[in-house]
Amino acid sequence: MTTTSTGMSIMLPVDGRLERYVLGSPGAWTRPTRPITSRVAFAAAHVIPHATADNTPGAPASVDWESTLAYRHELWSYGLGVADAMDTAQRGMGLDWTATAELIRRSGAEAATVGGRLACGAGTDQLDLDGLPAGSAGLARIVDAYREQIDVVTESGAQVILMASRALVRVARSAADYVSVYEKLLAGVDRPVILHWLGTMFDPALHGYWGSADIDTATETFRTLIENNRAKIDGVKVSLLDAAHEIALRRALPDGVRLYTGDDFNYPELIIGDAQGHSDALLGIFAAIYPAASTALQELDNGNGARASEILSATQALGRHIFAAPTYYYKTGIAFLSWLNGQQQGFSMVAGLSTGRSVPHLAELLRLADKAGLLSDPELAAHRMRIYLELNGVHS
Repeated sequence: MTTTSTGMSIMLPVDGRLERYVLGSPGAWTRPTRPITSRVAFAAAHVIPHATADNTPGAPASVDWESTLAYRHELWSYGLGVADAMDTAQRGMGLDWTATAELIRRSGAEAATVGGRLACGAGTDQLDLDGLPAGSAGLARIVDAYREQIDVVTESGAQVILMASRALVRVARSAADYVSVYEKLLAGVDRPVILHWLGTMFDPALHGYWGSADIDTATETFRTLIENNRAKIDGVKVSLLDAAHEIALRRALPDGVRLYTGDDFNYPELIIGDAQGHSDALLGIFAAIYPAASTALQELDNGNGARASEILSATQALGRHIFAAPTYYYKTGIAFLSWLNGQQQGFSMVAGLSTGRSVPHLAELLRLADKAGLLSDPELAAHRMRIYLELNGVHS
């Protein structure tokens, strides 16, 4: 996307030296005046901690509720749904179950005030993995943990997203164990859920999910589960960063079951789709690019697919940078952009995850966000970037 120069510049580190970079203007984004209908789109939002809390690894999460919930209202104002209590919110990566349950309840209450669409993750992260028994006793504990979290999500008024479980990886000994657990959970829900398949690039502890490290074999188990329980499944979110796999799975899904892309690399082509269909969206990158994402979806609503594709494609370099390996740390980039845009007081994250990316990585993030028109206040962003660079020993 081409942006108009502001004339404002900043010295950024590039390949070990400082180069002057001139910032552009924000994009001409629009908030929708009616619900977006061409795609169902969720932005997976991050959480903002109190800047003065003990945001170190292992410390209980101390969430700045005012800022965290204001971010969700911003997403709703752009016509997007919010996917909450997900890996973007650092589930199992610093956000403990006590804080997660409060996040779900608070988000549910806020969603009700504006009619915002909300889906929340239900998992098993309240379990002590080292204390899990083996065999059927362990599987029963996992089912009970899922059900506890499903109840919290349901009572909040949100849609349930059945998240992948590290505990299930630890205890399951076959694909049949996975199917047994999920079928018990699906039998007990009163509203169709979203199944979430999270790849190892996002969480290495999920290696071998669905009972096999071979993706084709795992996919067959996944498809059979969906086919046999289609009435209980609204859709599936697949985060494997493999566009060809996603398209093949999307075409094989039963009628009425959505494919929510979780591919933060290839989302433009997957959301725009082809003559045989398209993906909906449940994306962490949408929490960073939400003004552009919303504007693109509005263009799709208006039948302007070419313009929608142009807008989304202009954000793709930023998405690929934020989600670059090690992908686990993509949340650091989302929080950094939130800070640059003035949506949180400090560049801080629970569990100290703000240290997950390097100075050059975050400097490039600013440049790419600017190129995509996603710095809402370039002057503030430049000011904060200078502070960050100086604190890290980079003096211009």
